[in-house]
Amino acid sequence: MADDDDDKPKGLEIEGKSTLEILAQIDMFSGLPPGHLRRVVDIGVEESYKTSATIFGEGEPGDKFYLIVEGAVRISRIVPGMGEEALAVLRPGAYFGEMSLIDDASRSATAVCHEKCRLFVVNRRDLEDLLFVDRDLAYELLWNWVRTLSRRLRATNDKMTFLATTSKF
Repeated sequence: MADDDDDKPKGLEIEGKSTLEILAQIDMFSGLPPGHLRRVVDIGVEESYKTSATIFGEGEPGDKFYLIVEGAVRISRIVPGMGEEALAVLRPGAYFGEMSLIDDASRSATAVCHEKCRLFVVNRRDLEDLLFVDRDLAYELLWNWVRTLSRRLRATNDKMTFLATTSKF
């Protein structure tokens, strides 16, 4: 590999942007220095799935974070008496499964390939190993996650308040 290649971001291209550039735009990774982001990209792998393939099912153990490089993924839950309820259809640049990097809880939804797709995947064990070795990265990443979860909780509280006050709950 030539020396000038070492300065280029590693990873997959998503609509003309590198994986590193996409990660930098995700709440959980935003604000991290490029060197830290590059280390996260370096532990990721590519996975491919055919249309209608299940990536993971609700209730299964979670151990991976996914970034969509190409294609589309449907996130859904099974509602008793009603069947599948699609929560979202995610496209390139979107991510899912991030909660599995933080806790040991089972998957809260099912992820199915809506269209043939390629995914950039980070395994929890690999990330934990990286965070153990790089304390500065661990500190910055964990604070980002705390802020992200706090924003999500505030948004959920706002939605619950709206539903309760408009009698739609």
